[in-house]
Amino acid sequence: MTDYGRGPGSEPWHPEDPLYGDGGWGGQQAHPGGQSPYGGQPQYPEQQHAQQQYADWSDGGQSAYGNQPQYDEYGRQHPEPQYDQYGQPQYDQRQYDQQQYDQQQYGQQYAPQAHPQQGYDNGNWDTGAHPHAQYPGDPSDPYGRQPAGYPAEQPDFYGTPEAYPPPEPPGRRRTEPEPQRTDWDPGPDEGEHAFFAGRDADSDDDPADDGREDRRGRGGKPKKRRSGCACLVVCLVLGGGVAGVSYFGYQFYQDRFGAAPNFAGDGNGEEVTVTIPKGAGGSTIGQELKKQGVVKSVDAFIAAQQSNPRGKSIQDGVYTLQKEMSAESAVELLLSPGSRSNLIIAEGRRNVDVYKTIDKRLGVKEGTTAKVAKTEADSLGLPDWALNHKNVKDPLEGFLYPSSYSAAKGQKPEDVLKQMVSRANEQYQRIGLEEKAEGLGLKNPWELLTVASLLQAEGKTHDDFRKMSEVIYNRLKPTNTETNQKLQFDSSFNYLKGQSNINISESEINSNTDPYNTYTNKGLPPGPIGNPGEEALQAALNPTKDGWIYFVATDGVAKTEFAKTHDEFLKLKEKFDASSGN
Repeated sequence: MTDYGRGPGSEPWHPEDPLYGDGGWGGQQAHPGGQSPYGGQPQYPEQQHAQQQYADWSDGGQSAYGNQPQYDEYGRQHPEPQYDQYGQPQYDQRQYDQQQYDQQQYGQQYAPQAHPQQGYDNGNWDTGAHPHAQYPGDPSDPYGRQPAGYPAEQPDFYGTPEAYPPPEPPGRRRTEPEPQRTDWDPGPDEGEHAFFAGRDADSDDDPADDGREDRRGRGGKPKKRRSGCACLVVCLVLGGGVAGVSYFGYQFYQDRFGAAPNFAGDGNGEEVTVTIPKGAGGSTIGQELKKQGVVKSVDAFIAAQQSNPRGKSIQDGVYTLQKEMSAESAVELLLSPGSRSNLIIAEGRRNVDVYKTIDKRLGVKEGTTAKVAKTEADSLGLPDWALNHKNVKDPLEGFLYPSSYSAAKGQKPEDVLKQMVSRANEQYQRIGLEEKAEGLGLKNPWELLTVASLLQAEGKTHDDFRKMSEVIYNRLKPTNTETNQKLQFDSSFNYLKGQSNINISESEINSNTDPYNTYTNKGLPPGPIGNPGEEALQAALNPTKDGWIYFVATDGVAKTEFAKTHDEFLKLKEKFDASSGN
């Protein structure tokens, strides 16, 4: 009998028989030399007969041995629980190995041997000789070549994780699958990047991906799910970057090579007041115009100013322009006198008239500026030599320098007055008024300014100013016996009266003793009687030296004639009377 309880004949059918399909199994094939292919011992007729005898039992040859292992109808031993060295029950392969061990023990015990046991071969007669102990074969060695150890020491070649599976019959053997690569990374032709594959790293709610995820765990890299939000963000970032580069590139091109932004036409009809500061260049003017909405860009204004032959002659002041004008139209309007809305102070104007003009321009109540001038004169920027003079009607007289000033609604009167006083100080310092006063026989610059104001009021032309200047200085001399140091100027009396009248009666003039009446008082009036301009100032500094001591406006308007003696003066007076109808 074989290890699996079957006799010689057809091949064993048990699929787990390690000898299934073995080329050495021949059934009733006779092996040369009488060698058994399994036991290493020759098979004798007695043994074969005995095997046939026991194998042909209808009950499997098992009923006669109640204390032996039990087998089923297929010749398989019923498994009995086995325990390892730690007391744990062994199943599967170890029980099968133990079954093989029991079958071998059963075959060796009851099969006739080449050397029959003494107790049976001698008719149960005990000869006294001890038979050799027969040890059961190792169940792990189906050929019986190696002795078997104790059950606790039997090795389990198939119970460890790293062991190969038990051998199978040739008919059931399959080609082992090739191990999957663990370092495989899909290239651009074999796979997709997780971002563009449409998967999220955190998304695990797709049951269809479970199988793929398991396969990835054994070899390939996990693929991530694409995020639609991420795609949108990337598109927005890329689109914004392209738009930004395009915008700044266009701006750079326009700044370097393109035409400056500019409005078209002469404006939208909405007027605006623009103040051009003194000494302002094209860039400063352009910035102010852009700030007020007149031009669209500073560069456009500068280009228009440079292309205009008179562009450099734009003067400071206040201009009335329109919004959204082309740069070329703005330049033309700034060069037009009609657009100037400045407060222009003419030479020789008295302060009382200037105050009224400022009130009107600023839109304040009449008398507001005059009140500020009277109460705040010391804080408006007057020089020290212009302060604390007696009998002065207006301390600011002579310091509202004739020029053009910015004065518009919303400004304060004191701001406008400060502009004028500041301009006067600049001009007086420039001509050296303070240094040259003593050289002309005067006490201080205040008196020199007063002389200039008298010349401005009496003179008509540049030549008149210089001759009149000599007349003043000659009459102020102590040696003057013609007028006895009296100036006898109608202009000072008119200032006193607040009028401009050339037909003044002698009785009226000679009866008024006001300090400003130069007919009744020697010397200069207490202060200037108006605001002299550049020519009058220069004439006061540079009088003629021809000996003039008299002058008369013979036509009563523009023609002034001079005389050195009293007799010459009387002849000139007759001309005046004749022209005036007196």
